[in-house]
Amino acid sequence: MLIHFTKRRLVRFSIWLIVFGFVLSNLLAIIHSYRFTHFEEPAINKKINNGESSVAWKSLFTGVRNPRPVNSKTPSVQFETVVLQSNRTIECWYVKQTNAIGTIILFHGYATEKSSLLDHAEIFQQFGYNTLLVDFMGSGNSEGNQTTIGFKEAMQVRTAFEYIQKQGEQTIYLFGVSMGAVAIMKAMADDPMNVNGIIIECPFGTMYQTVQARFRLMKLPSFPFASMIVFWGGVQNGFWAFGHNPVSYASKINCPTLLLYGAKDDRVSRQETQSIFTNLTGEKFLKIYPEAGHERYLLKYHDAWMNDVRQFLNRKSNQN
Repeated sequence: MLIHFTKRRLVRFSIWLIVFGFVLSNLLAIIHSYRFTHFEEPAINKKINNGESSVAWKSLFTGVRNPRPVNSKTPSVQFETVVLQSNRTIECWYVKQTNAIGTIILFHGYATEKSSLLDHAEIFQQFGYNTLLVDFMGSGNSEGNQTTIGFKEAMQVRTAFEYIQKQGEQTIYLFGVSMGAVAIMKAMADDPMNVNGIIIECPFGTMYQTVQARFRLMKLPSFPFASMIVFWGGVQNGFWAFGHNPVSYASKINCPTLLLYGAKDDRVSRQETQSIFTNLTGEKFLKIYPEAGHERYLLKYHDAWMNDVRQFLNRKSNQN
């Protein structure tokens, strides 16, 4: 009788332990997904990139608090500040050139802002193009503190494109880094824009894979939390995050595309990049920088990057 009673208590305890673990893990996932998709002011926490185990394990329970990105400088040449109404109010810098041969619209990555792309814009200006640099929602001088890692930002890509199109521009290219590249791909997949080409640097393959990479950087186990974070991140931000997959978007993109990748990228795998490239249906080019990680290739491979981009732009320009 005593043995039977003890077994019954053990079963109850095990059930309650499982329920407690399930509830706790989901609460942690809700915290992490919110931190991942919402920036904070003022900046109160450093990013977890250094592998400090004590900080990493603490962040497992509190989430990583990311400061809201702030523009650190402005263009060194004359520019116009343009405010556009998309699904959020977004701010852009418009740099015009005399006798420009076209316009390139630039989109930044996760947890950065348009000022981070000023060096790229200067190169495009040297090539003879007008440039429009865009702050996504939650960054720089645009509205809110929310980011959806390229999902809702896709609408802002379209808004910026339509603005340039309304200026009478007929030669338009889109350039995006990481999340910016993903936003471009989703915008093109949702409703193709009549662009002359896109230049995309290190887009991730799927939302799930990019969340997994975040755990790897923190040196923490991703199972089962990565799936939970993707689920709750979508719930909190109003979209199905498991369907946010650039690999799938690529199959609907048939414009000329230059895909750039760093072979030592610890956030985006070579397999993800190859899957995206394989699925692209239009004229496409893949350039891999062997010593680059998840970073701005213009800095580490300045001459090679300029040559690759110039060849792509000239090839398209010569055919139009």
